[in-house]
Amino acid sequence: SQRSAKVVEWAAPEEIKKAIDLKPRDGPASHDQLLGLMADVARYSVNTGHPYFVNQLFSSVDPYGLIGQWLTDALNPSVYTFEVAPVFTLMEEEVLKEMRSLVGWKNGDGDGIFCPGGSIANGYAISCARFYYYPDIKTKGVYAVPRLVLFTSELAHYSTKKMAAFMGIGSDNCILVKADKLGKMDAEDLEVKINEALDDGATPFLVTATAGTTVYGAFDPLAQISSLCKKYNLWLHVDAAWGGGALMSKKHRHLLTGIELADSVTWNPHKLLAAPQQCSTFLIKHKNVLKDGHSSNAKYLFQKDKFYDTSYDTGDKHIQCGRRADVLKFWFMWKAKGSEGFEQHIDTLFDNAKHFVYLIRNREGYRLVIEEPECTNIMFWYIPKCLRGCENEPDYKERLNKVAPKIKERMIKEGSMMVTYQPQGDLANFFRIVFQNSALDHKDMVYFANEFERLGRDIVV
Repeated sequence: SQRSAKVVEWAAPEEIKKAIDLKPRDGPASHDQLLGLMADVARYSVNTGHPYFVNQLFSSVDPYGLIGQWLTDALNPSVYTFEVAPVFTLMEEEVLKEMRSLVGWKNGDGDGIFCPGGSIANGYAISCARFYYYPDIKTKGVYAVPRLVLFTSELAHYSTKKMAAFMGIGSDNCILVKADKLGKMDAEDLEVKINEALDDGATPFLVTATAGTTVYGAFDPLAQISSLCKKYNLWLHVDAAWGGGALMSKKHRHLLTGIELADSVTWNPHKLLAAPQQCSTFLIKHKNVLKDGHSSNAKYLFQKDKFYDTSYDTGDKHIQCGRRADVLKFWFMWKAKGSEGFEQHIDTLFDNAKHFVYLIRNREGYRLVIEEPECTNIMFWYIPKCLRGCENEPDYKERLNKVAPKIKERMIKEGSMMVTYQPQGDLANFFRIVFQNSALDHKDMVYFANEFERLGRDIVV
């Protein structure tokens, strides 16, 4: 993707419906019509491989990952038994073992799976923790357990609360712990919340900490949280979907100090490591919990009298049956780059983020939400000329809240870049630019800083 190209060709929903015949038809389309449809789909889709797509916790197109994805689709495997996916069942186990070693578990021991997204991986953590403490849950259901409660940060990904509802625990029983001004879970408040739950007659069983929160990019104090989990006999899960990639860097892995103390970890290579969507893993320290908690021993698939070692039929520990071989693209990237290449990638991302902060810190019109961001999420306000010097006026926050949506509209309609914004707590809308593409350099950081100025300086709110 060339920098001079648009990130997106903006069109309203009704315009897209007119431009592309989206309705399935009874008869076949011609070859030329199909080529036209492909071109239109590409034209009106967001170019997430564009260097200036920095809107989400994924971006860029890694060439080795893309080739791996193409080969995956060409082979069209389903990874549940060795007989239908011999290479991929072995490949998964090797890659997952190496990831567990990077987490810090001795000899890479434990277990793990590739699963469809970090949200599902966080759901596996709830399921495994619940089964670990209450194995009757598998056969007798929620009627066999007391009122369970789990804890996560108020700034954690929404999937933990959503999965608690989905799994019958209830969103009210997902207790949110305060975060400090840097976005980290407050360990003191966690202990207060645990004791409040106990006093209320509930049964705590799980804490989900975060290593790289979605907005702030904050890393929770894992060692402190682990001590509390040991004290109260709770399962510790670390959602490192975003920040897990930093484990590949000797310079930055300290951000995840204490992750080796976790019972389970979510880590998405499609995020900080830039593997193609989607590539998500759930890693667990306890060897047999996945299998014992989820297996159903379907005799038409997992026969025990096969002519080969059926321990390689790994599919029964998943809640899915049919499953894509998401491992191949990541494995191929790892082969092509080596761990050294991933380390260089991570170090480049953090260097770019640091340079962007340096550029905007003392530039007129910019104000950082956090002065020293931990990860590659940089949060800031751009203050147009009409608001400078108005900070003490009673309607300042209300007016500031309108700035980001206006700049976002301009950038999208021009296609010059794509950067997200959001409010947080009592903070007015701010931008969050996310660096995950190591093809960017310091000149691109200058582009971003200049582009916000160009789009926003004359806005009136």
